[in-house]
Amino acid sequence: MSLNLNESLPSDRQVQVNLGSRSYCVHIGPGIIVRADIMRFIDGDQVLIVTNETVAPLYLEMVREQITDKKVRDIILPDGEQFKNLEVLDEIFSKLLAEKHDRSTTLIAVGGGVIGDMTGFAAATDLRGVSFIQVPTTLLAQVDSSVGGKTAVNHPLGKNMIGAFHQPRTVIVDTNTLQSLPDREFSAGIAEILKYGLIADVDFFNWLEREIDSLMSRDVGKLTYAIEQSCRIKAKVVRSDETEQGVRAILNLGHTFGHAIETFQNYRHWIHGEAISVGILMAMQMSYLRGNLEISHVHRVSELLQHCSLPVKPPHNMTIVDFNKLMLRDKKVRNEKLRLVLLEKIGKAKVIETFERELLQRVLSEFCGPDPSSA
Repeated sequence: MSLNLNESLPSDRQVQVNLGSRSYCVHIGPGIIVRADIMRFIDGDQVLIVTNETVAPLYLEMVREQITDKKVRDIILPDGEQFKNLEVLDEIFSKLLAEKHDRSTTLIAVGGGVIGDMTGFAAATDLRGVSFIQVPTTLLAQVDSSVGGKTAVNHPLGKNMIGAFHQPRTVIVDTNTLQSLPDREFSAGIAEILKYGLIADVDFFNWLEREIDSLMSRDVGKLTYAIEQSCRIKAKVVRSDETEQGVRAILNLGHTFGHAIETFQNYRHWIHGEAISVGILMAMQMSYLRGNLEISHVHRVSELLQHCSLPVKPPHNMTIVDFNKLMLRDKKVRNEKLRLVLLEKIGKAKVIETFERELLQRVLSEFCGPDPSSA
């Protein structure tokens, strides 16, 4: 799967997501919003751009200017994971109904993963399905949530528990948007990029480790390569298992632990990539205890995450009891049994359906403080 790590990259790259009649291309490059010809992905006369109050001043007009001879409307939502819910989603439906959008309409998501997920879910369910385009503006969304067709909103009892699979018409990844991204959001995206190397490509992981300082300094060429390779890995996995019946679950390395952290915090305080950073380490520690990794591998990744200013421990007030309760609401649970994504080695992940419960409790005890109620 690895590309030539020393190849010279042209400014624009393309990754094809091959899903038969639902296939599409991910376009990657600096300034590509104004070069990607968004019009060719819009079939009808109506367009609704969905964005948030942070992104709108930066990129809303830029996207609008690419759409001519169409009835274009926009809706600006509040910014934050805590607003990724049914109540805010209803604002999109209300806008579509008030403006009399029909089945030929196209929704365009301009923003991070929250906007992409909500717009995609609205598109999946409005009039039983309309087209949508992803224009991700955060690193995490560019390498992960905008590709693959997972759409959802959160519920107070669990993250992304209400959703649908609905593939976009195209994904337009403008790397210029990363230059205005806050450091914290940028680091969160790096966590997801590291995940791809860990689950599927040891050469890519080694390259990321060598080039981490260039990536953190937002070197355009290195970032373009990292985004492209992440999308290639995800496209290959999605092609083999579009609706996550099996192997696609490996993309969720660390997510069972990470989603529990996000739910515990009511989708506030930490952002997704920060929770996944801790979740990856917890999954790696479990893999080590099962004899699949050396402890030096766990320490190596821990140091790398900390170098990127990412957390390596759960919130101080989150207990073993909290984790055990919240992890059972994970989407990978089957027949009330928890399944985990663990590493067999760096570059190879597997969904584990049967594992030693005592080892999981040992991991939780190593990462969490004691349960105050047991004192």
